[in-house]
Amino acid sequence: MNERPIGRDVKFRDRFSRLISLGDRNNPASWSPGLIISDEDPTFPVSISPLLCIKDPSEIPPSMEIKTRANLCFPFESKETWSVTNGLVLPPSLAESDSGDFGHGMEAIPVSWNSLHHDKSLLQLEYPPSLLILTDSPQLAKNSGMLEKALLTLRTSFPGSLIWTPGIAGPDNCALLSWMGVDIFDFSRSRMASSMGVLLTESGPRNVEPTTNEDSSLESQARCWVAAISATRSAIRDGTLRELAERQSTSSPNSVAHLRRHDALTFEISSKMGVSQSVAENGKKMRCHSFESRNDSTIREWREKISETYSPPKHQKELLVLLPCSARKPYKLSQSHARFRRVIRDKRAHEIMVTAPLGLVPRELEDLWPAAHYDIPVTGDWDHDELEIIREMVLKLVNRIGYKSIVNHSGVEISVKGTEVIDTRMGDPAGSTDSLTRLKNAIDSTISKTKELPSDYRFRDEVMKSISRFHLGSDEWLEGCSVRGRPPILTITKDGTQFAKWNPRSGRFSLSKSSLGLMMELDALKVVQLRSDVDWVGDIFPSFVQYFDPRINIGDELLIIQDERLLGSARAIASGWEWPHGPGKLAKSRHRL
Repeated sequence: MNERPIGRDVKFRDRFSRLISLGDRNNPASWSPGLIISDEDPTFPVSISPLLCIKDPSEIPPSMEIKTRANLCFPFESKETWSVTNGLVLPPSLAESDSGDFGHGMEAIPVSWNSLHHDKSLLQLEYPPSLLILTDSPQLAKNSGMLEKALLTLRTSFPGSLIWTPGIAGPDNCALLSWMGVDIFDFSRSRMASSMGVLLTESGPRNVEPTTNEDSSLESQARCWVAAISATRSAIRDGTLRELAERQSTSSPNSVAHLRRHDALTFEISSKMGVSQSVAENGKKMRCHSFESRNDSTIREWREKISETYSPPKHQKELLVLLPCSARKPYKLSQSHARFRRVIRDKRAHEIMVTAPLGLVPRELEDLWPAAHYDIPVTGDWDHDELEIIREMVLKLVNRIGYKSIVNHSGVEISVKGTEVIDTRMGDPAGSTDSLTRLKNAIDSTISKTKELPSDYRFRDEVMKSISRFHLGSDEWLEGCSVRGRPPILTITKDGTQFAKWNPRSGRFSLSKSSLGLMMELDALKVVQLRSDVDWVGDIFPSFVQYFDPRINIGDELLIIQDERLLGSARAIASGWEWPHGPGKLAKSRHRL
C-alpha cells in the first residue's frame, strides 16, 4: 500500500526551527510547528493541528494510524492515512543491546534511542518520511544529554521530515523544543494537568486563580496551546525564537539543562556543517538578554574566530587600543565613539571594542553579523564570567598577533605578561575630558615608536583584506585590486573591472559576475554541484543537488558548478544541515554566466 507524503515548504527559518507550510504551497491548509491530536482532545482549528492520531493498544506491538485533517498530500484532493507499528522499544539504558522489535511505517516512522543505534534500515530509506516519531522521548528527557543527541541526529539526518516527540511538550516548552528541531507537539501533558486541577501555561504549570474564574478544563488548556504555538510561530518568523526559548527554559531546571546541552552540541558540530547564518537578514537582531545567551553557538563561534584565527590589517599589528562598546550598533554611529575617533587620529592604532557577550569586536568587523546586530542591556557592570572571557581573548590575541603596546580605555582591568598596558581611564568615565586627554597622549606617545608607513600605503585595501579573511576565509581574491569610492559603500576593481562592492549596511561583499571565475580558481567560495541532467532555471532546489559544501551558512555566496563548468552563483537561504534534502528552496539564484 502506498502512502502519500505531506506537502512541505519552508517559509521562515531560525536555526533548527522552521515555519513550514503544509499542503499546497500556494494555498497551505496548515502549518508547523503544530499539534497532533487524538479523539480525546478538544477540537483545534486545522491551522493549529494538522494531524490526528488514533491508537490501537489492543495489538502487540501497539499500532496507530495518523490521519491528515485536511488535504495536505499531493494532489491535495483528499485526506491521507498513515499506518505505524511502534515495535517493542528497549529502554535507552540498553542501547548497547542490538535487540527488540523496531517500529516501522512508510510516511510516519517511529524511532527510538535503540533504533538510532542499531536499525540500519533508517540509513537505507529511499526518501525522507513525512514524520519521525521519537517514541521514547519521555525516557530520553530524563537521561542527561540523550534527548539533545537524538534530536540533533534526527534533525540533521532527515532535514525534510517533521519530528514529533510524544509526551514531553507543553505550552511551557514548545518554543524550546522547536529551537531544538521539534515540529509536532501533542496534548498529553495538558490532559494530565487538567486531571490534576492545574493549568499548563506558557510560563509553566500553576494552580488556577479563582478570583478570575479560571479553570483547568481541557478547553482552557487548549487556549494556552493556541497562544503558545502562535507565539512560537511568530518568533520563528521574526527571528526571535532564541529569546523566547531562553525565557521558557527558566520555567524548569530541566529545560535550562536541555538548552545548555543543545548549545554545546550545536557548537560541537558547527565546524563540520553550517548551522547559523553569515549575514543579518530582514533587520534581525540577536537579543542577548540573559545568561544563557552567551552559550549560543553563534556567539561562541565569534569568540573562537577572534581568539584563534582573526588577523588585523597589516598596518595595525603593533598598537592595540581597547575601547568600551556602546548601546548603538555599529559602534561608530554612537556619540561616544565619535568622541573616541576624534582623538584617535592615527590609522596605525588598532581599535577593538570590549563587549559582552562577544568579548572583542575589531573596528573593521563591527558591520558584520552578529557584531552590528546584537542587543544587550548596557549597565557598565561586568560579571566574573564576562571578565574572564574578555581577558582570555585579549591574552590569546596579543600573544598570537604580537602587539607591542596596549592602550586600555575599556575600563576592564587588563594585564598581559611582557606587553606594556597603559590605563587611560583611571576610574574616570570613558568620555570625560581627562580620560580622553590621557587616551590621546598615550596613543601619540606610543605610535611615535612604531614604524612609519609609506605615503602611498593603501589603508583601505588592507582593511578589506582583513574583513575578507574573517568573512570568507581568504583574501587572495583581493590581490591586485583597488578599493575606491566614498564611504560607506566602496567599490573593488581589478584592471578596471568591477569585482565587488562592500556595503557595511548589509555586512557583506556583493560580488559581481566578473569575479566568479577567480573565486572558483582560488577556491574562495563554497561550491554546490548540480546533477548533470538538471537544466538550471531559477533557484536551487533539493532535486538539483549532486554535491554541496556541508559548511554552508544562510547568506553565503555559493559557486554553482555542473560537470566541472562554472554556471554562476547563488545565495544560500538554508544552512548546510538542511542540504540537500530540506523541504523547499535551498538557495536563490544570483548570477548566471
